[in-house]
Amino acid sequence: MKKTALYSIHKELGAKMVEFAGWSMPVQYEGVRQEHLAVRRSAGLFDVSHMGEVEVRGKDAIGFCQWITTNDVSKVANLQAQYTILCNNKGGVVDDVIIYKFSDELFLICVNASNSDKDYEWIKSKSGDFDVEVLDRSPEYSQIAIQGPDSQAILSACIGADLDNIKKFRFDTFKCNGNDLIVARTGYTGEEGFEVFLPWDGAALLWNSLMETGKEYGIKPCGLAARDTLRIDMGYSLYGHEIDEDINPLQAGLGRYVKMDTDNFIGKDALSKALDEGLSQKLVGFQMIDRGISRQGYQIFKNGTFIGNVTSGTLSPSLEKSIGLSYLSSSVKNDDRIQIQIRDTLREAEVVSIPFYNKE
Repeated sequence: MKKTALYSIHKELGAKMVEFAGWSMPVQYEGVRQEHLAVRRSAGLFDVSHMGEVEVRGKDAIGFCQWITTNDVSKVANLQAQYTILCNNKGGVVDDVIIYKFSDELFLICVNASNSDKDYEWIKSKSGDFDVEVLDRSPEYSQIAIQGPDSQAILSACIGADLDNIKKFRFDTFKCNGNDLIVARTGYTGEEGFEVFLPWDGAALLWNSLMETGKEYGIKPCGLAARDTLRIDMGYSLYGHEIDEDINPLQAGLGRYVKMDTDNFIGKDALSKALDEGLSQKLVGFQMIDRGISRQGYQIFKNGTFIGNVTSGTLSPSLEKSIGLSYLSSSVKNDDRIQIQIRDTLREAEVVSIPFYNKE
């Protein structure tokens, strides 16, 4: 398995390590509940160096990025990030990504760890008609995410920079301890926070500095398990669960990131057809009424009829409720009762709106 530059630090901190997308990654340190609540109440630190980075450069960079993604790249300013979708010709999701625009001729695309190699090859394969160069920069970058209401204060003090001007989905570059940092106000938790790209070998120094600076705030190192419970709170999709190459982004509730009024993009015809025909399924949230925790793959019934499977489920530390996501018929509405088969018993649940967690 591949190891991030922070592997030895995770071991020293007593993290439980697991295999994820070919990487040895920390799944938890102190415990999922403690780590989850640290992010909601103060700050949590995540090693996300397993994510991939693909660089697109050249005079056709804007046009190329517009062609391969569903959102409107033409509206992205320099030093702005944009959440978007890579679709195949059938309209299915190749991956959901964030693109970072440095200039009209330079973009960095952050891709999911499980799709890193696949995405790079797919993006490169689509570049033939454009004057661009597609480069896999993944081996060069470490990536650290600091998330939570105190994340700005901690990161700002740590790198000695004022971060007030970096608004949501914006980024800037800084120098710290001789390393070039890309600091973006992005994240996967629903909290205020930042994701920092930096040279591979600079990760340990920044991690330790953030942990030391964050002590007075109660910062905690967080693993993949807390990252998952936090994103389920928000109803965020995860590749291999809510999205894959057979699911289109409209079904997944990601239609606001699909700009049908832009120039042509890969999958546009298929998505236009899906809209014309109407969506037979949609991603919905549910919360358990009876005791039990839903998990991916559990069967869902309504009035004795099988209607779908759980795509993600957890016991939310934020809400102290068991919640889950699933694709169900578009006719299903909030407050409808459904049943989740947990072991050999049907447990009562109700359909609710997403996100489950609202800070207010």
